[in-house]
This record gives sequence, structure tokens and C-alpha cells, in this order.
Amino acid sequence: MSHPGPALTPADQRHHHWETIYAAKPSTQHSWYQPTPSVSLALIQSAALDPGAKIIDIGGGASTLPDHLLTQGYRNLTVLDLASAALDQSRQRLGLAASTIDWIAADILAWQPPTRYALWHDRAVFHFLTDPAARAAYLATLTRALLPGASVILATFALDGPEKCSGLPVRRYSPQTLADELGSAFTLLESTTEDHHTPSGGLQRFVYCRFGH
Repeated sequence: MSHPGPALTPADQRHHHWETIYAAKPSTQHSWYQPTPSVSLALIQSAALDPGAKIIDIGGGASTLPDHLLTQGYRNLTVLDLASAALDQSRQRLGLAASTIDWIAADILAWQPPTRYALWHDRAVFHFLTDPAARAAYLATLTRALLPGASVILATFALDGPEKCSGLPVRRYSPQTLADELGSAFTLLESTTEDHHTPSGGLQRFVYCRFGH
């Protein structure tokens, strides 16, 4: 009689879930895909960074954001994602340019930043953290990873956005509730909403906030 293997830890479950999601179909068919991440690019422009400033994209996996940032002259980019399959898709898409980017396969809840960044960008990771302990771990990593005066751009589903994504529940936010989560060490500098049209024709409303630290 066979015995079941050890139960997966929450971290292992997260990793398995996202590796499976990204391996299932091309990145252009996922609901969050954007050919041009216009709102993110505008908010990054608002941060008025030096081209050599360190920028990290959390959960950036197969996002096209680094393609556009490279085109705009930014040259110190890091992309972190839980799913190696997502990072592989971006590396293949970028070709030789991929060698100029630092790719990190890691769980943001356990990752130890090796350096500090001038800008932290996260579109659609934070809203999956429905457990207060997970949000606390994320914010602890965020704080450790920032340079003084850094900008933080967070994008989540808005209060009238979807309640689930990729089979998982999410926590929806307004600019004020995002500011409340981050706490007094961060100042809300600007916010906007986006009606994101998914590749399959659906509509997802996002809220974007840029904070100063």
C-alpha cells in the first residue's frame, strides 16, 4: 500500500500553482497580459529616476514592462517572480537584451533583498495576499529593499474589480485602503484607475498608486 507524500507547504503550493499557470499557455493569453503597460510606464516616468537607478518589478514574470523600460533607457532592471516558467518566457522574448536584466526566481514572502532599489513596481501580486501575515511579510521585505526616498508603485484590483483571479481569491483596494496597509512610513503621491481589457475580452478594473518612502 502506497503512502501519500508529505503535504505541500503554503510556499510550495504557491510555487506549484503559478508554475502550472504559466506552463499552460503563452503569456499573451493570460488575463493580465498587456502589450504596453501604459499606466505603469507613466507612473515610473513620474518618479523622475536617473536612467541608472535600480528598478525592481515584483511578479514581473512574463510582463512586457522591462522591454519598454529598456527602450526608454533604463539600464538597471531586476525582475522577480515565483514562477521560473514566467521568467523563461521573458528571457526568450527579449533575446540578447535579457542578459542586461537581473532575473530572480523567488517567493517575495521569503526573499532577502541583496541590495536596495530606487523604485519597486508590483502589478497584481499584492492583491493575492489575503492573509494578514503574508501582507506583513511582504511589507517587511518591501521596507528592507528600498533606498531612502524610493518610489513604490502598487497596482491591485479596485474595489469594483474581480473577486478572484487564476482560481485564487484576491483582496481589493482603494487608494486609501492601500495607503492604510502600507502605513505611515509611506506617503501616497498619486493614484489612478485602469479598465484593463483581457485577451479574452473581459474587463478588470485596477487601481494604481505611487507612494514615496
